[in-house]
Amino acid sequence: MSETCVPTPLHELKRVRKVLRQVNIEHRQKLTQLERLAIWITDRVGTMGFFLVIFVWTLVWLGWNTLAPSALRFDPYPAFVLWLFLSNMIQIFLMPLIMVGQNLQGRHAEARAEADFDVNTKAEREIEVILQHLEAQNELILKILRHLESAATG
Repeated sequence: MSETCVPTPLHELKRVRKVLRQVNIEHRQKLTQLERLAIWITDRVGTMGFFLVIFVWTLVWLGWNTLAPSALRFDPYPAFVLWLFLSNMIQIFLMPLIMVGQNLQGRHAEARAEADFDVNTKAEREIEVILQHLEAQNELILKILRHLESAATG
């Protein structure tokens, strides 16, 4: 007769199972105040809303200083180069800050991926145990069926 497969008992599985990490909570707890600020700015600056605000502000600034009456212009041509200088300075300061925020978000994504891998590994082990149990049940059912068949014929 075939060798029977003894499945791992449930209490043994529970004993060896690794506790799942709360990655999002761990990530938030590890952040410094400056890192929280960088993520806050990255989350806000990296939106279409922020882009539209800057775009509209630039159009208003340039439009006013080009089309408004000369007496009301606060930055007349070619002086609106000041706005271009200021916008470039804003970009120069925001670029590294956004990169820091993206790096922090990337580390968080890696931690989430690692946690997902742990969950998937745990699920795989549990599925293997279920398959072992099903295989053991199948062997038992076949054994009972053969026994019934031999009792009916004999």
